[in-house]
Formats: sequence, C-alpha cells, structure tokens
Amino acid sequence: MTAILETRALCKSFGAVTAAKDLNVRITKGEVVGVIGSNGAGKTTFINMVTGYLPPSSGEILFNGRPILGHTPRAITRAGMARSFQVAQLFPELTVLDNLLIALAAAESPRPSFLRPLRTKARIARAETILEEFRVTRFRDAVVTAVPQGARKLIDIAMALIGEPQMLLLDEPTSGVSVEEKTGLMDTVMSAVRHHGVTVLFVEHDMDVVRRYVSRLLAFYSGEIIADGPPTAVLEDQKVRDLVTGHGHGKSSNKGASA
Repeated sequence: MTAILETRALCKSFGAVTAAKDLNVRITKGEVVGVIGSNGAGKTTFINMVTGYLPPSSGEILFNGRPILGHTPRAITRAGMARSFQVAQLFPELTVLDNLLIALAAAESPRPSFLRPLRTKARIARAETILEEFRVTRFRDAVVTAVPQGARKLIDIAMALIGEPQMLLLDEPTSGVSVEEKTGLMDTVMSAVRHHGVTVLFVEHDMDVVRRYVSRLLAFYSGEIIADGPPTAVLEDQKVRDLVTGHGHGKSSNKGASA
C-alpha cells in the first residue's frame, strides 16, 4: 500500500522536556487513524509537527514520498494536507456563509485578492452545496457566535476540505460537543471524507467514538507510541489500559483518556 504520510525517528524537545521521541508512523491512503493519549502524551505535538506549526528537533516527515520538513503550514496545506483545530478557527462576527466564501476565495489562488467581490454566484452556489453536505444549511445566514458548538465544528471541518486535500487531520473533533450530538457529527464528517476520498487522522478522547469510526489506532504515552493497530486490539492492550485509558486489571468503561 502507498504511504501518504510517513515520519521517521521524529523527535521534539523543549529544553530538558522530551515531547516526542522516535515517532515512526506510516499511514497509507484511505486509512482512518485515531490517536489517543492523556494530556501531555504528545498527540497534538505530533499533529503540529507534521502540519508545519511546530519544527521537530530531529527526524523526517514525508508526504506522498516527498520531504516536507521545514515547510510552512500554508505550503503543506497546498501540498494536500489540511487540518482542523480543537477550537474552531472561524471569523466569529461574520456569518457562516461569509466564512465559507472567504475560505473558497483563499482556496482559488495562492494570493487571493479580497478587493474583488466576495459574493460571486459561483462561490455562493458552491458554499450552499457545502452547507448541505455538512447538514448546516439552517445556519447559512447566522453569525458564528450564535451557532451551536457542534455546528461550528462541522463548518470548520468543511472549510478544511474546501481545498480538496488528500489528507485531513482533526484535533479532537468532538471536543465541547454534547454526548447526544457526537454520533451525528461524526457520521456527517465521515460521510463527507468518504465522498471526497480523504485519508483521515484524528485525535480523540472519547473511546466510543474511536471504536465506532477508526480502522487503526495509535496510543501515545509520554511522547512515544506504545501501541499501533486495530482499535479493539489497542484498547485491550494491557499497557494502554494501564497508562492511557485507566482501565487496567480487567476494569472496563466506555470512556477513556482525556486528550
């Protein structure tokens, strides 16, 4: 299988603190990979390094077989790797439609000119298609500050997909979303990424979500990957139960580590 993302001996230190140590990850096209671990385990550090927001101390990062170490986040996005954030990155005082129109304009050109009209018929039509795909059409003309958290998450992820990336990294997509909304939100997201043929890697703290949606799971602890495999096998691994999910010695629960 062709690797879309590969890291080799990836390390990150902050002074005497090692946040990531010898991370060797190979993700193939079409996978849905989950990442779990407690606070400070290295999950977000890993995502920030591969998306260019944080320079590694050492190691290699390959995207589609090409080195991307030292590339800016914008360059990595344009190469085909997009991400969303734990806190939705939206313009809070603008409407949902205008947020999408800005994202569409930015995706059209490396140096978009906002001196030109933002509301073109073509952009509005595409924005409305996106709103429908992510089931948030009812918030079209609402100011972002008036939109529920779950819908904001969907809009943020929709904006990340606007540039037609090959890979999407999601940092806690269900964080701040009510238990009742999580399944609907993730069903919508996974339907969209399947439709677009996107490889997905996402950090998640809800083990029910992990079990339901990922095909492979990475467990982080103290900057290292302590397990990598099918979700059931990883969640049953004794080291993971002891160090990550807190379910060691035969205990069981539906909820796992906080991210």
